[in-house]
Amino acid sequence: MTEIKIEKKKPVWPWVLAALVIIVLLLLAFYFYDRKEEVPALVPTVQEAPVTTEVPVTTEAPQTTSLINVRENNSTVADFVSFVEGSRNMELDHTYTNQALAKLAAATSAMAKEVNYDVQADMDKVKEYAGKEYAGKITENTYKISHADSIRSAADISAGALQRLQQAKYPELAQEALKLQTASEAIKPDVLTLSQKDAVKGFFDEAADLLKKMN
Repeated sequence: MTEIKIEKKKPVWPWVLAALVIIVLLLLAFYFYDRKEEVPALVPTVQEAPVTTEVPVTTEAPQTTSLINVRENNSTVADFVSFVEGSRNMELDHTYTNQALAKLAAATSAMAKEVNYDVQADMDKVKEYAGKEYAGKITENTYKISHADSIRSAADISAGALQRLQQAKYPELAQEALKLQTASEAIKPDVLTLSQKDAVKGFFDEAADLLKKMN
């Protein structure tokens, strides 16, 4: 008898198992992929501050209005300047000094009034040194040292008032005002006036120069 060979069928379950494993892996892959997209990024978000452009605020000092180019042509100022310039070659005496102080006070007051600046209180003090009470003391004795003290006091007050007027209204004349202040300080209160004629006349010269340029 012929022997019939019957082939045994290979089991199918390994293939089914392999297919299930692949399916499970695919499902897991899709699952974790979806989770990754749902989880928000953990990188901190930096919120940018709004950019603002600040305009620097500049605080400027009030501008001084210069009157250097304004011609006042005040006659009282012109009278003082003419008096000083006309007596530069004259011998200094106490009468001249008294008159020069009185004219300087009047000229300074007139110039200040022209530009609306108050120096009246200072000029009242200067006028006292040139007034009747002081005029007698200045002229009565040529060799009294106290005369120089009075002249120096009047010179200091006048120079201070004119310098403040210059700073307020005539900034370009700073050098002239400084020269006047220096000339005032050159008058020595403890030295006979007639022994320092050049210093006294130099003060009036500088005052006339400053007032002339203001006028």
